[in-house]
Amino acid sequence: MDDRKDANQKILDNINSLVGEERELRERSTRQLGLDDAERARLKAVEVQLDQCWDLLRQRRAKSEFGEDPGEARVRPADEVENYKS
Repeated sequence: MDDRKDANQKILDNINSLVGEERELRERSTRQLGLDDAERARLKAVEVQLDQCWDLLRQRRAKSEFGEDPGEARVRPADEVENYKS
């Protein structure tokens, strides 16, 4: 696997791990009729990290597609990623 694919795979592995944690927290919320403050904070943090990971992966893919170095892609600040409009 080349470095580009390896880096993308690491991002995808992180996404999969975060999705699993998010799913677990949401299921716990449903079973227990809510989360405590720490769990709610963790869920929000996981959601932000997921958005940042997806954004980074999109940046890397776009740079590759247009012949740029995907290694130049950087994690953007949470407030920037969270304020994107669909």
